[in-house]
Amino acid sequence: MSVPAATAATMPRSGIREVMDLAWATPDCIHLEVGEPSFPTPAHIVEAVADAVRTGWTKYVPNAGIGELRTALAEKIAVHNGFTVSPDQVIVTSGGIGALFTAMLAAGEPGQGVLIPDPGWPNFAMIAQLHGLRAQPYHLRAEDGFLPTVEALAAAADAGTRVLILNSPSNPLGTITPAGRLRDILRFAAERDLWVISDECYDAITFDDTWTSTAAVGEQDRVITVGTFSKTYAMTGMRVGYAVVPPVLSPVLAKLQEPTVACVNAAAQRGALAALRGPQDEVRRMRDAYRERRDALAALLDRLGVRYIRPAGAFYMWVEIADRADDAHTFAMELLRKRAVAVAPGTAFGASGEGWVRLSLATDLDTLLEGARRLADFTLG
Repeated sequence: MSVPAATAATMPRSGIREVMDLAWATPDCIHLEVGEPSFPTPAHIVEAVADAVRTGWTKYVPNAGIGELRTALAEKIAVHNGFTVSPDQVIVTSGGIGALFTAMLAAGEPGQGVLIPDPGWPNFAMIAQLHGLRAQPYHLRAEDGFLPTVEALAAAADAGTRVLILNSPSNPLGTITPAGRLRDILRFAAERDLWVISDECYDAITFDDTWTSTAAVGEQDRVITVGTFSKTYAMTGMRVGYAVVPPVLSPVLAKLQEPTVACVNAAAQRGALAALRGPQDEVRRMRDAYRERRDALAALLDRLGVRYIRPAGAFYMWVEIADRADDAHTFAMELLRKRAVAVAPGTAFGASGEGWVRLSLATDLDTLLEGARRLADFTLG
């Protein structure tokens, strides 16, 4: 009897999705597990997509994306990310996940190693497995502020390591890697001749002036920058992201679009263009709302005596539950079953996430605070 390929069949499912499925089936559930903006897509973006459909943007477009959008993204990179690229170096992808998928495929050969943050977004390891790469978790420790260190990278790497993944602002931690640390890490990558994939999907959701784009620090010939419209513009369902690559990789990533997605939805790309060219006040309003929620949640957790990592970016709060449970997964499942609050267990993001859970700030403030109160009142046992 035919069976599924082992590589696909043994790929672990995201622990976040496991909670989401149960949460959707739980009446009156408080959803703090979902990493999706709680705001509607800005109206001018929606109208641009609708107009594109009406005026014939329903056909194939170039594998690498429409020219106007690639040009607008190159301009955005120069202004916001702080480094210069040509439009030819920008590849429009099916969400940020599409950029990560093709970037890892282009950078690593089967059997080679890819350094992945732990705690880190679980899809990094899932993609690596599908490409036949060896996931090599590097530990982000509380005593280091949950920031990557060269020492942790060196401990996780071996002679077969080929790719290093960075994520700042971090999902799930909300941490931002300082420019000096990025500089040290890039020197390490140069010594080992590693490709660096910098996941910067939350680059517009930062709450101070500490964020720096990795490629702006240096070593642009080895850095692949990944971005998305999903988080910044509340366009998750439209599936538009991008990869900014060194010139040697540009034709490779464009070619890889053909057997994966052929091209990104043409009308959605017109919406992305309107997002970049149009007013940015909605982006600022969303960011300010996340900051307000962060501050209110932090104040509540302080009063309740619950330890957390104060996020400098993204829209998550990393909350410690080690004094309430020995098993983060069981804690999350029981909190959902008994208190109707859905959070993502820290272990969904790697072994180093034990003792922690992730709360999403992407919900209204009253609901967020009520969920946190229920969590603080809950102890496994």
